[in-house]
Amino acid sequence: MTLKVLLYWPNIIGESTPVYTESAPLLTRGSGGAPRYLRISLVFAACSVYGTPVAFLWLYLVSAALDGVDGWLARRLRQRSRFGAWLDVVVDNLSRGMLWSRLFEWGWLVSAMEWCAFVCNHSSRGEQWKASFDSSPRLIRAIMANGFYTPLGLWVVSGLHLLPVWLYACQEAIDLPLWIQGTGAVVLTTGRLLALSAEMWCIWTHIEYLTSDDPEEKRS
Repeated sequence: MTLKVLLYWPNIIGESTPVYTESAPLLTRGSGGAPRYLRISLVFAACSVYGTPVAFLWLYLVSAALDGVDGWLARRLRQRSRFGAWLDVVVDNLSRGMLWSRLFEWGWLVSAMEWCAFVCNHSSRGEQWKASFDSSPRLIRAIMANGFYTPLGLWVVSGLHLLPVWLYACQEAIDLPLWIQGTGAVVLTTGRLLALSAEMWCIWTHIEYLTSDDPEEKRS
């Protein structure tokens, strides 16, 4: 990777899209919900006004809305990179981790689980981690099918991304009937728990990978 990749416009604005090379037609595909440089700035700005709900929600949601711009820009400018795919998830975890940690004293546990799953996936599965679940249990395969572009996958992604925002809005900004707040929380929490099952599977399989016999040791 050359340093000019760091200044690709999609990296400055937002999300990763497929990376094409002569040796590998499709190396990676963006996750569809992760910010980069501009979105990092928006996340930190949102954090600084956490106690002002209107300003916080505007900044946080604008950073999420940029998700629809960067993919188009990457295709338009042909600026696609593995670095962008990695940074995509990093900034996504950063934004959610900030919000979870501010919402609850135990919120850092949610963030820690997300970071742990990220490390496990990118260490052993690489850029194609989304397409590496063929041998996983049926539920995990269903969640990961087609890069989350299924009804179940969208439910899981909604729980992952929207649950902390919904909880913040209900606590600080939106005066909705309790039944609407509760229904939204239940639906999104269920999606987040499904995401947790996938995260735990990724962590467990990585532990199995790390504790398996090393072929190099066998040959020596």
